[in-house]
Amino acid sequence: MNEIGIVKHIEGTIAVVSVERKSACEQCAASCKLTDAGVDMEAINRAKAKIGQRVRVELKPYSYLKGSIMAYGLPALALVAGAIAGKEFFSGFLPALDPDIVSALFGFGAFIVSFLIVKVWSTRLEKKTEYKPVIEEIIEE
Repeated sequence: MNEIGIVKHIEGTIAVVSVERKSACEQCAASCKLTDAGVDMEAINRAKAKIGQRVRVELKPYSYLKGSIMAYGLPALALVAGAIAGKEFFSGFLPALDPDIVSALFGFGAFIVSFLIVKVWSTRLEKKTEYKPVIEEIIEE
């Protein structure tokens, strides 16, 4: 996935690049900061870009796919697994409640817990450089 943006700030080997905001940015799990003008993302400054230069930023496809699967797939799987576990196993421990209510409670409970797990996981990945976008080239000075 490639994005074109302008370097706003540089700190060591990391540059903050402002790119155009896309509709997918609202649901993305990446470590970007949404602004009125666009999206500010941290990228490794491999091309040695300077402030104000227009650059091409590349995000590795497998990182993007892995993040999407974790952000969307894990909560969906947790919802279904929690609902099944609630109805099949835990409804016997709560005979006073309707099995469908127990199913819903466990499904949504697992759904919420999975979001917390995704948040912790994404916070840890933000610190790893192999998952950060990389400035590959300077387009114009």
